[in-house]
Amino acid sequence: MPSLPVSRRTLLAGAAIAGAMTQIRQAAAETQKVLTPASATDIASLPRVKVQLVDPPFVHAHEQVATGGPKIVEFEMTIVEKKITLDADGATYWASTFNGTVPGPLMVVHEGDYVELTLINPDTNELMHNIDFHSSTGALGGGGLTQVNPGEKTILRWKATKPGVFVYHCAPPGMVAWHVVSGMNGVIMVLPRDGLKGRDGEAVTYDKVYYIGEQDFYVPRDAAGAWKTYDSPGESYEDTLAVMRTLTPTHVVFNGAVGALTGDNAMTAKVGETVAFIHGQANRDTRPHLIGGHGDYVWATGKFNNPPERGLETWFIPGGTAGLMVYTFEQPGIYAYVNHNLIEAFELGAAAHVVVEGAWNDDLMTQVLAPSPI
Repeated sequence: MPSLPVSRRTLLAGAAIAGAMTQIRQAAAETQKVLTPASATDIASLPRVKVQLVDPPFVHAHEQVATGGPKIVEFEMTIVEKKITLDADGATYWASTFNGTVPGPLMVVHEGDYVELTLINPDTNELMHNIDFHSSTGALGGGGLTQVNPGEKTILRWKATKPGVFVYHCAPPGMVAWHVVSGMNGVIMVLPRDGLKGRDGEAVTYDKVYYIGEQDFYVPRDAAGAWKTYDSPGESYEDTLAVMRTLTPTHVVFNGAVGALTGDNAMTAKVGETVAFIHGQANRDTRPHLIGGHGDYVWATGKFNNPPERGLETWFIPGGTAGLMVYTFEQPGIYAYVNHNLIEAFELGAAAHVVVEGAWNDDLMTQVLAPSPI
């Protein structure tokens, strides 16, 4: 019998996924048992809207208050496996991504809409992927219905019945954690049809919105302490898993890299503008804080059926959750938006900047005496 040439990359990739395949088949079979067919007549009568997703920290155009009735909102995402650079010291990582970004793009719909996602896994990729929407209702969040191998695509439709901001992530059975900390996660926002409301029923609106995806990475080092590099995701699997099991990330960053939202990439605003900040963390707890500002309205666990808290200095977002904060800027300057575990912010990278333009208000803050000799 002739032997087949098998590359080292293929062997490593196979070793990385072989242990999960039995669980994947079992999960898919269990999901099929509980499927309920949708009414083709009802679905066919709804209008369709095709959305062009944009890269974080930006968010695609959307209505804050819905016009008309429910719609089928169509999204398309392509899975991209690629090597990314995490910091100026040369740490690299084989990321698995939705649409090529860490985090994946933010999607916005309204309560009662149907989300229809086309998920594409090109044949240039090495691994099988899927998607689990925390906002959806159904076994595995759609994970059992969206398992695509390289060279395949799938279409998933689900009804957005719970308003809030929610995490989505890749979740192949047996490899969930590795895919999530490889950058394969994002956020979807399901707005109430009549818009956001404060505790007393007042309308809460925003002039602009930014999306911050906090990501923990676990980069292996060699015996000399230098960052290790790999030729493929499969080759990095075992070493990365060993670092993951220490529960000690080497990097905690916003939007895929140290400094991704600072300097020329800083977020911007003007005095008087109301800005919404959506913050997702698919794996670890986090404590967002805007240095020099406050959370005017904060849905820390991101669920709009619950009233927002007011005037917070720092808010707590549990791992696997997304939150929303709305703030009206009152002073100009450079604001630091950080994870207020300050070790993670200043040593591991979880920091961003907001550059705010406008006139300074001495009544809010002034320097009475400049630094001078005692």
